[in-house]
Amino acid sequence: MQVHARLVFFVVLVAAFVTCLVVGDLIGGRLYGFEIGGLELAVSAGMIPFPVTFLLTDLINEYYGKRLARVVTWIGFGMATLTLGLVLAAGALPSASFTAISDTCYTDVFTDSVRIFGASLAAYLVAQLTDIAVFHRLKRLTSNRLLWLRATGSTAVSQLVDTVAIQSLAWIGTPQEPLIPTLILTSYLVKLVVAVGLTPLVYAGHALVGRVLGMRPVVLGPDGEPVADPDAAAGVGAPRDTSG
Repeated sequence: MQVHARLVFFVVLVAAFVTCLVVGDLIGGRLYGFEIGGLELAVSAGMIPFPVTFLLTDLINEYYGKRLARVVTWIGFGMATLTLGLVLAAGALPSASFTAISDTCYTDVFTDSVRIFGASLAAYLVAQLTDIAVFHRLKRLTSNRLLWLRATGSTAVSQLVDTVAIQSLAWIGTPQEPLIPTLILTSYLVKLVVAVGLTPLVYAGHALVGRVLGMRPVVLGPDGEPVADPDAAAGVGAPRDTSG
């Protein structure tokens, strides 16, 4: 049985997206610091997968549309929730006397980060649905043009929601509470810089998908709904995604 390239590509995108989401949640409790102009700043290690998720989100939105993007969002939420349940279940098991990972070590790394994991899940769900809505709103308003605007614009809005939510939920009432404003500012600025810096890769990704897989982005009609057959519609005057 021949598997369609579009389906394979979708499975790869979803698998990579869920991996980045779960890993980001697991490592999100680790903070690393750096100095800029004598000012000490702190950022969560959960930022590491962000550049990858930025590109993946754009590709899913562009090539599969709003409905499937929402499906992927809920799949990610479900898999992250499953991961949290498995982590808690593993922590509840009695450890062997000769284990290299003691109960204390496991608790310090995993169980104590449950609050951060939960905060990340809540922030992710709201931010991702916001990103999808803003992305397709901008795509409709620009008549399928200005790829850079919908990619960075949707990220700017959704990640502001995500950053404020997760840093507030994760650190209020903890010794790190005084760092919340710094964490919000630095994390958001880093995300904005990364989003803008990755714009050439967004265009490169679109070109690669088009040339290798022969796929075209979803095209929205004047009513904001996807055109059923973008390739056919492009030849009869339907709005084309020029990615300009």
